Amino acid sequence: MFKPRWKKEALGLLKGSKKFLHYKRDLLTQNRIDEIESRRADLKGAIKAKDLDAVKETSKQVHNTCEKSLAHYKAPTWLEENIEVFWVAIVVALGIRAYFLQPFRIPTGSMQPSLNGIIATPMHEEEGWDKPFIGKRAIDFVMEGKSYENIVADKEKSITGIRDSTWFLFSGTKIFFDDGSSVRIGCPANEAVRIPTIGKFVRNTQKGYIFARGPHYQKGDPIFQGSLTSGDLVLVDKVSYHFRNPKRGESFVFDTRGIDTDQTGKQMSSQQGGTHYIKRLVAVPGDTVQVKEPDLYINGVIPEEETILRVAGQGADAKGRKYPGYSNPRQGKSPFVNQDFVFKLKSIEETEDTNMREFYAMGDNSPSSLDSRFWGTVKQHNLVGPAYFSLWPFTSGHWGFIE
Repeated sequence: MFKPRWKKEALGLLKGSKKFLHYKRDLLTQNRIDEIESRRADLKGAIKAKDLDAVKETSKQVHNTCEKSLAHYKAPTWLEENIEVFWVAIVVALGIRAYFLQPFRIPTGSMQPSLNGIIATPMHEEEGWDKPFIGKRAIDFVMEGKSYENIVADKEKSITGIRDSTWFLFSGTKIFFDDGSSVRIGCPANEAVRIPTIGKFVRNTQKGYIFARGPHYQKGDPIFQGSLTSGDLVLVDKVSYHFRNPKRGESFVFDTRGIDTDQTGKQMSSQQGGTHYIKRLVAVPGDTVQVKEPDLYINGVIPEEETILRVAGQGADAKGRKYPGYSNPRQGKSPFVNQDFVFKLKSIEETEDTNMREFYAMGDNSPSSLDSRFWGTVKQHNLVGPAYFSLWPFTSGHWGFIE
């Protein structure tokens, strides 16, 4: 605080030259490094001797030596710097995704109305319908995750096939025609076949979708005209399950390794190919599970968890969307077709391998959810983490922390 000005400036130069060596060491030759260190030593000696003339001279030498050391070095352009920043951001984002928070887009309606899947709303009934003006489309997309499609047949053609075309967080279905053309619709196949102008030509079977050949569309006929509302984009907490056990009643995400999801009902085929599911964790190791419509019984009694009770209560959420209650499948391979069936999860004591501990997953949209009633339990090694935060769309009614 009370140092003379010449000393403060000299000490500041020593500190700055030291940082210069640390930051630029990979660009400096060993001779230059040795020369800078020698000049710094001379400056230190002059400061210690309180020789002002020597301090002034050695300061110039330190400054000039540092400047000349990188005379051959070409500074990066603004483009190179921005590319470097971009890739650093990518690496940081991938690190966060791998170890802390993973984004997950909900493609199907198995958790509605607690969390939304992608919803297709046809508008073809309105004669002369067209997309809204670009300003409204932009606002709707940002706030509601809503996009618009106006796909019409350019000539007479027939559907010959349908295939999932989901990429990363972007769900999609590709529809193929007998003239060799195709179109992509930004929703999963189960939602695409609910669109009247597509679904009336499609018959769903246990093995997928079958298409009858024929002149299904005339030129100008609508294939899909309407809006697509994005499924909720949620962040999954990948850390918590390393420090605590999963809790009954929370929404959780898990991968499908070793799970036989090829047990679809008519409304569930788009879920069978998923690598990750999001469901409600309704039972933990040692619990028993039974469905007595519309209630769910855990260990012979109605559970106390509020998130489970609101589904069984068949009330409505803040936007008036009704919870369906828990239900038993009416047909198919599920043992819950038998209304008196009780499923018992192995207790922790019965499970020798920690990774094989069992958890029971059910969708809040019970009638249209492919879950543990069909393919059994989720194992410990499948767990990714609890759903943590609904990030987007902002007006879905779910933005914020997830219960």
